[in-house]
Amino acid sequence: MAKMHFPLNKIHKKRFRTHKKVGKAPGTITYLGYREDSVSSLDVIAYDEEQVEQYSPVNVESLLDNRGEKVKWINLVGLSDEGFVEKLGHTFQMNTLVLEDAVNTQQRPKIDEYESYIFGVFKMIYLDAQQNIVIEHVALTLFENDVLVFQELKEDVFGSVRDRILGKLGRIRTRGADYLYFALLDAIIDNYFVVLEHVQEQIEILEEEVYKKPKPRTAQKIQELKKEVLRIRRYISPVKELVSRLIDSENPIIKKDTKLFLRDVLDHCLEINETLQIYREMVMSLMEMYMSNVSNKMNEVMKVLTVMASIFIPLTFIVGIYGMNFDNMPELHWENGYYMVWGLMITVLIIMLIYFRRRKWI
Repeated sequence: MAKMHFPLNKIHKKRFRTHKKVGKAPGTITYLGYREDSVSSLDVIAYDEEQVEQYSPVNVESLLDNRGEKVKWINLVGLSDEGFVEKLGHTFQMNTLVLEDAVNTQQRPKIDEYESYIFGVFKMIYLDAQQNIVIEHVALTLFENDVLVFQELKEDVFGSVRDRILGKLGRIRTRGADYLYFALLDAIIDNYFVVLEHVQEQIEILEEEVYKKPKPRTAQKIQELKKEVLRIRRYISPVKELVSRLIDSENPIIKKDTKLFLRDVLDHCLEINETLQIYREMVMSLMEMYMSNVSNKMNEVMKVLTVMASIFIPLTFIVGIYGMNFDNMPELHWENGYYMVWGLMITVLIIMLIYFRRRKWI
């Protein structure tokens, strides 16, 4: 079953790492995550309707050059370099509280609106090459002509957006930064469907196992899947409210025609949340089905044992009578007494089997 893998020492670090924020002033940029040794790098895609350019800036300040001519997608990979993140944020005049959330990988999805930009925290959830579910922290910041993306890993779900920009496919090159923001958010949400399909496959596999051959390991698999579904639900469920906030926002950075596309994203979020609720109930019922099937199989075993005991009780009674050491037992001295007792026992056995059969106990 696909699941997130964290080494044991990483889990202990997670519990300890949260204390790094204790006692620090609000707005202190403190990375909270598992990838502390990652190197921060910047990649930029600048484009307009006529041309597109990809480059890695020599310094952060160069990002401000010619900002009004093209839409720029600025991608920061690696969040553990707190000094670099702080310098980048100050270059774009971002609030330190926003930068604090950008490097906090335990931050719940959220949307914050400011006068000159909109900041959002989301979770990219996708399958890696081994079909394990990867949950990656990502922060999207929308400026008037730029979109600044903070992410942990170089792997992401934005490949289709890059292809559309580089190949001049669709309308993305003819629209502004707000549409790019929508396209990135749409790519994140569309990939939730892929993950949910994977979860559905795992539920179906476990259903077959529960019905046919439930084992003690099956209960553990159900519990792991339950935790996985709840973890995914924790990060996906709030997105619906965040998209609604973007649609209702009066910030001029988001244009009216882009909000029409966001409504389509909202429909996807509603469908995803409904599906998640169904999967959650299905996983909960899997454990009940497992316990019920195990109980039924135990009842079948007990029924067989009870029938066998019921058959041998009268036979044991007959044998016990003729095993008593009394002289005045005429049957013991009959010439065919042994065979007659055997005949009685076999007759009783046959009568009981016929009775059990008619009652459908066997």
